[in-house]
Amino acid sequence: MNAPLRHADTVRQVDFDDPRDIARVEAFVEELDGSVFHRPLWLQAIARGTGNDALGLVLERGTSLCGWLPLTGVHSPLFGRALVSSGFGVGGGVLAAEARDGERLCHAAQELAQRLSIPDIELRGGCAPPDWNVVTGKHANFAGPLADDDEAQLLAIPRKARAEVRKGLKNDLAITVGAAERDRMAHYAVYAESVRNLGTPVFPRSLFDAVLDLCGEAADILTVWEGDRPVSSVLSLYHAGAVMPFWGGGTWGARALRANERMYYELMGHARRKGCTRFDFGRSKTGSGPFAFKKNWGFEPEPLTYYTWSAEAGRGRNIDPTDDSYSAKIALWKRLPLPVANRLGPWIARGLG
Repeated sequence: MNAPLRHADTVRQVDFDDPRDIARVEAFVEELDGSVFHRPLWLQAIARGTGNDALGLVLERGTSLCGWLPLTGVHSPLFGRALVSSGFGVGGGVLAAEARDGERLCHAAQELAQRLSIPDIELRGGCAPPDWNVVTGKHANFAGPLADDDEAQLLAIPRKARAEVRKGLKNDLAITVGAAERDRMAHYAVYAESVRNLGTPVFPRSLFDAVLDLCGEAADILTVWEGDRPVSSVLSLYHAGAVMPFWGGGTWGARALRANERMYYELMGHARRKGCTRFDFGRSKTGSGPFAFKKNWGFEPEPLTYYTWSAEAGRGRNIDPTDDSYSAKIALWKRLPLPVANRLGPWIARGLG
């Protein structure tokens, strides 16, 4: 009996102007339980909001789609150029049922990088060929189930963190949720101040607008107000039954008000009412303050593995803010007047990816 014919593999770039091509990849992401950062919609939002390029690759076998690698072509005069999966996300990487298909996509990404004179590739998850650099132990993710109701959710939080949430609940604070201009302005004001205080350049507001505009009901902003002053705010993503508070922060005044604790607790209830069953607290640098904060809320760290490839051995972008080489720059940035930081930050941050 003759063996069945095997269709030849084809790797090509996705046409982001073709709705049918995009819909096909979106269906593949859903079928393989990919993350929000695997969605072509995410790459489109990043391209619209930052000016970087959406360059995803698909592997096809006959008429079947067998693999997908979402890629953002990031360009920066300060940090260089890189293909990132996925740009401005904390996940991504190859999505394929078979490891050999994943490796084929990685090799295709190398060829694409060389054609575009891009020296580096960064994959935030998935798999990679054995000769790629493996990055482990630097980041962990925190996620867990949501409780059945508000009181059960409160009791699920460990005692010390729960006491801080209760203090926040006693304060005279208002909560709003939405994606209107008022929500966006409040969020950007709070987020920009928060990251300046951490010594980090703020992303352009156009990035947040693009994510909200393209994601629709899959993204919103929850803000905590003291009177008419926003003190904490978070832009969250909703995907596959989980909520991820992705871009959030608080002003200096939020600490005394326990507004950040109130914000995350209120988001848990809001997400549950939207039908979510999981709370994805997202990624944090191992050993950092946010790492400890999330662990104190009862979430267990899940180590993340990333992969990198460089055209020149031993090189590669360094955008790790905890690296010693950035300490002086971070200290200087913290002292910048907020209007100056907000003017310079987006130009720098859009090249981080």
